[in-house]
Amino acid sequence: MEKPEIINFDNINYAIYKVGSWKNHYEINQIGLSKEVPVTKATLHHVKLSMDEIRKSEFDIDNKTVNGFVAIALQLNPKIQKMDLDDVIALEQKEYENILEELDNLELLSDDGSISLDTEDYLIFKLEKECHVTNSIPANLHTKKYYVDELKRIEKSLS
Repeated sequence: MEKPEIINFDNINYAIYKVGSWKNHYEINQIGLSKEVPVTKATLHHVKLSMDEIRKSEFDIDNKTVNGFVAIALQLNPKIQKMDLDDVIALEQKEYENILEELDNLELLSDDGSISLDTEDYLIFKLEKECHVTNSIPANLHTKKYYVDELKRIEKSLS
C-alpha cells in the first residue's frame, strides 16, 4: 500500500483551509463570503495577495473607477445592484477592513507541522501558477467534493 503524501504547513504550493465562519457578515468581499478559513501562514499570505490583486483591478462604472470586488459584486449580487454606487464602494471598504482584521487575528497552525494529503479535517488546494494567474486545484477527494458542492450552492444562490 502506498504511503499518503505529506504536505508541510509552510509549503507555498498548497493552500490549507478549515470550513468555518467569519465573525462579520459580508455582502461583497469574496473571502468573507466563503466558508474557507485559512489555517497556515502560507495560505493567509496567498489570500491577502489575492485580495490585493482584486482590489488593484480597476473598472469604470457610472463615471467612477471602482476596484475588482465592487465590480464583481455589481455583476453577481442582485442586492448590491440595487444599491447606490457610493454606498457599494463604502461597504466594500468597510468589509475589506473587517476581513483584514479577522485574517490578522486567526489562530494558525505552526509552520513546523505537516498533514497527510488524505485528510478530511482540512480543505487542501494545490496552487498552480499559469502566466500571472494562480489556479487553486482541489488536492484530494474531500476537497474536490466540497468544491463541487460549494459551486452548486453559489450557482443556486445566483439563480
